Amino acid sequence: MLYPQSNPFRQTIDLSGFWDFAFDPEQRGYSAGWVRGFADARPIAVPASWNDQFEDGRDYLGAAWYQTHFDLPLGFDPGLQKICLRFGSVNYLAEVWLNGECLGTHEGGHLPFEFDVTARLQREANILVVRVDGELKPDRVPPGNLTTDMQDVATHSKYPNYPNASFDFFPFCGIHRPVLLYATTREAIQDVTVITDIVGETGRMRVTIEHSTSTLARFTLRGHGANIVAETHANEIVLDVPRAALWSPDAPNLYDLIIELVRDGAVFDRYTLAIGIRTIQVAGDALLLNGKPIHLAGFGRHEDFAISGRGYNPPVIVKDFALLKWIGANSFRTSHYPYSEQMMDLADRLGFLVIDETPAVGLFFVESGLERRLELCRQYTRDVIARDKNHPSVIMWSLANEPRSNHPNAKNFFRNLFDLAKSLDATRPVTVVSNKSLEEEAFEFCDMLCLNRYNAWYHDSGQLDAGSVALAKEIDALHAKFNKPLLMAEFGADTIPGWHAQPPEMFSEEFQAELLDQQIHVLRSRPFVVGEQIWNMCDFKTGQSVRRMGSMNYKGVFTRDRRPKLAAHRLREIWNSK
Repeated sequence: MLYPQSNPFRQTIDLSGFWDFAFDPEQRGYSAGWVRGFADARPIAVPASWNDQFEDGRDYLGAAWYQTHFDLPLGFDPGLQKICLRFGSVNYLAEVWLNGECLGTHEGGHLPFEFDVTARLQREANILVVRVDGELKPDRVPPGNLTTDMQDVATHSKYPNYPNASFDFFPFCGIHRPVLLYATTREAIQDVTVITDIVGETGRMRVTIEHSTSTLARFTLRGHGANIVAETHANEIVLDVPRAALWSPDAPNLYDLIIELVRDGAVFDRYTLAIGIRTIQVAGDALLLNGKPIHLAGFGRHEDFAISGRGYNPPVIVKDFALLKWIGANSFRTSHYPYSEQMMDLADRLGFLVIDETPAVGLFFVESGLERRLELCRQYTRDVIARDKNHPSVIMWSLANEPRSNHPNAKNFFRNLFDLAKSLDATRPVTVVSNKSLEEEAFEFCDMLCLNRYNAWYHDSGQLDAGSVALAKEIDALHAKFNKPLLMAEFGADTIPGWHAQPPEMFSEEFQAELLDQQIHVLRSRPFVVGEQIWNMCDFKTGQSVRRMGSMNYKGVFTRDRRPKLAAHRLREIWNSK
């Protein structure tokens, strides 16, 4: 799904702003006719989570209704164009009506969906209504409100959160990313796939386009001294770039690929992509970028900030990238869901390596609801690859985080997803991020192992030396069994800002800094370990729990408002040392 653009052949407007809003705990919106519009509403900011905007909405995850009104701008012509309504992310279940007519539904947050509204638009006074349901249920992904027979006692069931999610972050609800109305010609370019390769000093782009006509397609590639123009009546073309400027964290070189459709000598559609020429592969114990070993240094993180919740927040995105640069990181994982498209665009531009993860966190594998959960995970896998396949920053797909995969159904479940991912994109490694270690069923066919482990914190609590010894023993055993490269995808310690202790003790800033220092030393002494991504970049909000003081996870090396703890300065020394 191409992100909407504005140019002489495409028009886009952003419907974000202040909308009307109403909670519906008694489920009366349908019978009261809210699908055609509703009164007695309060204002709400879109995009943003609803939970921190209202005192009565913090823990509310049920049904809520949004509405906005808009006129059709000049330049939008339903008689000549195709006009679509696009949502970047609605969490969790969305039902959409335009002028009282149902457009459809979409399940799952963090990924875009759209509707063709050409035939349903009015020139003035359009009413857009969205019903959002964020309830946690066992048959949703990610799941929640699990019963005792569904729980794995090795995970969070002993100390459940409120709300009762099966994951350790707050289940924010609402319209989280921009809502766009866009117009194209009816024969517009619908999709573009670019696969890059390197042959000697030549960069190669294989470009495939999808559109509704067999007309002439013109491709123009510009940047770094190149000005290549090629034309074809086919849907695929190969562009060779002599002496190509390759994309990498040290040199995030991007080319502008301009694709135009031409009829009778006149252009009638155009789409522009920023393309980085690079290769990524697993070879033996190494992860190779452009044929050379790359070591990942970075974080897991969350789209999380005060008041806006999981809503799109441009200043926070800019700040986080600035902090990543300052600390010397080169990578992050989109834990535990795909991040905004704008975040991915900046990762391309700034040269960060991204492990792109689906929203499949907290999976369990009992028979009840298993087929439905699998189909949702297949949908998420298809959608995230379709959305992010052209980003040079994306170097790996993660199919899930910490699944409860010590169950006989887990192996076939993940084999299904792995085969699907490979059929959609054979150019990137595929992984599952696990805390099961030697018992992880999916590691058999993953291209790379991603392990979450909290030695000296949840295991050998407070014992820094014992934790490091245990970590070394476990990762050596993992490599001996699977003979694949390993990324430590999560490790760390909760740290209360300003709490100090000498000698270091749990929750102090000194303890976090020493733990990370010691365990990075262990990891870097193993040639099969291709990186460390610390949990977490910043403190983030969780549900209420006896394990979570102030409903916060304090494993960040930065506070929630982005102030560095002692560990951030220690990491900066480690990651910037040559």
